[in-house]
Amino acid sequence: MKDDETLVAAFLDTLWLERGASDNTLGAYRSDLESWQWWLLEQQESGGEATPLLEATPVQVQAFCDSRRESHALRSTARLLSALRRFYRWALAEGMIEADPVHEVRLPRVIPSLPGTLDEEEVERLLEAPDLETAIGLRDRTMLEVLYGAGLRISELVGLRVDALNLRQGVVRVIGKGDRERLVPLGEEACDWLSRWLSAGRPAMMADQTRPALFPGRHDKAMTRQTFWHRIRRHAVTAGIDKPLSPHTLRHAFATHLLNHGANLRVVQLLLGHRDLSTTQIYTHVAQARLERLHAEHHPRG
Repeated sequence: MKDDETLVAAFLDTLWLERGASDNTLGAYRSDLESWQWWLLEQQESGGEATPLLEATPVQVQAFCDSRRESHALRSTARLLSALRRFYRWALAEGMIEADPVHEVRLPRVIPSLPGTLDEEEVERLLEAPDLETAIGLRDRTMLEVLYGAGLRISELVGLRVDALNLRQGVVRVIGKGDRERLVPLGEEACDWLSRWLSAGRPAMMADQTRPALFPGRHDKAMTRQTFWHRIRRHAVTAGIDKPLSPHTLRHAFATHLLNHGANLRVVQLLLGHRDLSTTQIYTHVAQARLERLHAEHHPRG
């Protein structure tokens, strides 16, 4: 087990150095590989030794996946199998093994779940929910406009600094997953709200104007994701929106509405900061589902 722990650490270091994997991603890989290690340990014969990671067989990998069917969702096992596949491909490339034990292992196809989103009228109601008579309301309205106008993740939004903005050019510099940087256009509406916030709202909420946080929470520090997510749910109640919401709801709406209005999928990929186009393709299913619903509702042969 000791050698396996060293091996896993080396694999995770490679993911971090070469792929810029985030802490959350590295933690997920570590957890999945530990589950695999513990299963191998539990299979050892009395008095024998557990199978080392590099000596695992395709039969063992398949048995491990099969053992999870009753206690784990298929999606969870598919994610774990993906982690094993990447680990053993790395070991193969490094010359540590001669054959990949995961290569022939297959699971039933996982149908991707469509992300929850809002239609354009619902987004407008949500954006108009904050009370603009208060500095907090102005802050929330501006944050919602930026979140929807630029398609940011909540973590990216709350982490924004004042010096990341260029309102003259209408762009914001965002640090995304894996510390990857991208420039994202804001749109006129978001820029207008940002100008109002910087001139009237932020000075009223921040005692120390030299602090870098664009959107302060308490004590002049950047707001947390949890706090803003709580604010979104509060405004959704005010707007009369009873759909299940997630921290990514406005990001999903941003992508879906772009595609509904004819945006190119690769452009949406760049705006969202997705490394892989396949991650962005989920939104084509959302847009297609909406078109099918509209056809069924309004076409005489629907």
